Formats: sequence, C-alpha cells, structure tokens
Amino acid sequence: MPLYEGDLRLPAGARFAILASRWNARITDALVAGARRCLADNGVPEAAVDVVRVPGAWELPMVARRLAAAGGHAALIALGCVVRGDTRHYEHVADLCAEGLMRVALDTGVPVLNGVLAVERFEDAEARAGGSHGNKGEEAAMAALEMVNLLERLP
Repeated sequence: MPLYEGDLRLPAGARFAILASRWNARITDALVAGARRCLADNGVPEAAVDVVRVPGAWELPMVARRLAAAGGHAALIALGCVVRGDTRHYEHVADLCAEGLMRVALDTGVPVLNGVLAVERFEDAEARAGGSHGNKGEEAAMAALEMVNLLERLP
C-alpha cells in the first residue's frame, strides 16, 4: 500500500494568501508575522504572498471563498483571534468562522488553514501568538506548505 505524505517543497510559481482579522490586532499582527516568517524561511518569495486584512474573524470565510474561487493561490492561511466574553457571541463567531473556512476548502479544493484562535482569555491568545505555546500563524503556514505538496502527490 502506498504512503502519501506531504513535505515542504514548493511547486513552481505557488502563491499563498494570508487572510487576517484586524480585530485583536496585537495578536493577529503577531500571527501574520509568524506566518510570513515561516513562508519566507521555506523559500516562498515575499512577492508570492498576499496579505488581505478583514474587519474580524466573521468576515474571513467570505474573503477566503472569493480568493479560492479566483484560483490564484495554492493555499489560504486564515488568521484571527476570538476571545470569550460575557455573551454567546464568541461561540457564534468562532464556530461559524471555522465551519465557513472548512466549507470553502471542501467546496473549492483549495487548502484553507484555520489559524483563528478561539480562547478563553487574552493571555491564552498571547501564549499562542509567539508566547509559551509557539505561534499558531507559523503552524498554519507550515501546514499550508505541506498540504500544497501533499495534494500534488495524491492520485
């Protein structure tokens, strides 16, 4: 039985898009920096990375769908930060954003990596945006690279 596994080698001319929420900008800016650094460290030229800023996590799936349908990117990296508050708004935004991003990926065949943090406290977000838990933007970019390679290998 064959084993299919992606690695970090890029197809020629591959472009990536980082979609990032402006809400909780201190966190999302750190996630974007981590994603850009990861892509650059793995040979993606700066000119092959588009960064698209949206108001909040809620808007990420719509922009992801537009970019995926246009066909100009090998993968999309969605970054944002939703912090639980005193109302159920957190669940609506975090859950439906994740569902929307998955729907875009499944409907279009373009990998859409979900780097949207859904955390209890702002300190939890800081830990995942370059703190003690690493940088989830970097991790999402690494997964994007691997998925692009894997999809090229699959029959």
